[in-house]
Amino acid sequence: MPISTLFFSGVLAAVLLLASAVTAAVPAIQNWRTDNNVPVYFIPARELPMVDAQILFNAGSIHDGARPGLAMLTAALLEEGAGDWSADIIADRLDRVGARLGVSSRRDSAVISLRSLVDSRYLQPAVETVARLLKEPSFAPDAVERVRQQMLTGLQERAQSPGAIAQDAFFKALYGGHPYGSPPEGTTASLKGITRADIQGFHQRYYTSANAVIAIVGDLERPAAEQLAKALIGGLAKGEAIPLPPPAPLVSTSQTIRIPHPSSQTHILIGQIGVSRTDPDYYALYLGNHVLGGNGLVSQLSQEIREKRGLAYGAYSTFFPTRQAGPFLINLQTRNDQADTALQVAQTTLREFTANGPSAPVLEEARQNITGGFALDLAGNSKLAGALGLIAFHGLPLDYLQNYIPTMNGITLEQAKAAWQRHVRPDQLITVIVGGGQPAQTAPATSMPPTGPTAPSGSAQPTGS
Repeated sequence: MPISTLFFSGVLAAVLLLASAVTAAVPAIQNWRTDNNVPVYFIPARELPMVDAQILFNAGSIHDGARPGLAMLTAALLEEGAGDWSADIIADRLDRVGARLGVSSRRDSAVISLRSLVDSRYLQPAVETVARLLKEPSFAPDAVERVRQQMLTGLQERAQSPGAIAQDAFFKALYGGHPYGSPPEGTTASLKGITRADIQGFHQRYYTSANAVIAIVGDLERPAAEQLAKALIGGLAKGEAIPLPPPAPLVSTSQTIRIPHPSSQTHILIGQIGVSRTDPDYYALYLGNHVLGGNGLVSQLSQEIREKRGLAYGAYSTFFPTRQAGPFLINLQTRNDQADTALQVAQTTLREFTANGPSAPVLEEARQNITGGFALDLAGNSKLAGALGLIAFHGLPLDYLQNYIPTMNGITLEQAKAAWQRHVRPDQLITVIVGGGQPAQTAPATSMPPTGPTAPSGSAQPTGS
């Protein structure tokens, strides 16, 4: 046997052994509810005297309604004042104990994360700070105006970014009036119209114990984790549970949207409604997509677009699973004069992959890449806390981490093909093309050419999300 083959086999065996060992070493997720009925998910991690906690609220931009940007503005203001504490006092309280606070707003959720040493001299002040931010945000008028202006400046920057323009147009075309179609960053008009009373009302409605889950990973015993969870959210109002958004309507026909932009690169997004995070086909689709466009330069999209034709530095595809069906998306950038050719190659690659699926050896390589990288996905408390937060927010099984690799290993080639064909419809795609200075127009998608067009000569250009 050649030395290279022996080396590869040895490396592969080591990776699989490491993945299996890590999976087996992941402690079972402990789960309970606080006195105010907030679900808590906890994994003890003894390696470092640290704790990572995430509080996730059903408070994302899907609840903006007629005021796009309200959820993001509300979340951003949590760090800007609480009670009689100013933003400077809050920052100083956290700095003095070496704690790290993060606040983010997404389409489905708002996430507040805390990292701290477990020594009570440091942890207690940090937890008291976060608890007050959640319970008593001041939403001071000067802070509201300052953050509002920051977001308006961000909108001006997005208006100059072809990638951001493409993303906004894609979600608007894909979801229409559905809550997922609302731009999380807001619009100039909506941001200017949001009042302090709107922000206070949003906080009172969505930042409640009925809409929260907690994920904790760290060097704690169960009783200490229980006390930590209680201290973080014990003062929250009960509120009422917010139901899921309605299912997103499926796109019934293809549509191509061209938006002129004075850029040397054309940004192309192609996609459709995908799946929710709890869809039973998610694992098979994730595995199949790893072959199509989820595994970097060796993925089929990258091979066809970059390696064979030099049309771009890369192209990728992904599923964005949310509480309701998120998008399936192909993303690439290319030179303006190569945009139509790159688009045709991407469409043809998707159509052929959907019709034929991956070969058995290629699917097996993808499976091994995913399971072999599982250990790195959980390396460190912060990554583990992120995974635990996802499990908590979506209500995934408590044995999710232990069963991830066995689940991936159990997906057959036929199951991967069948799942793909159930969910991906190459004749019902939303395509957004930004760049090239072409006239703005919306038109039915044209039929795709035969496989294998040859790209014009020229150097490829970098891609981005």
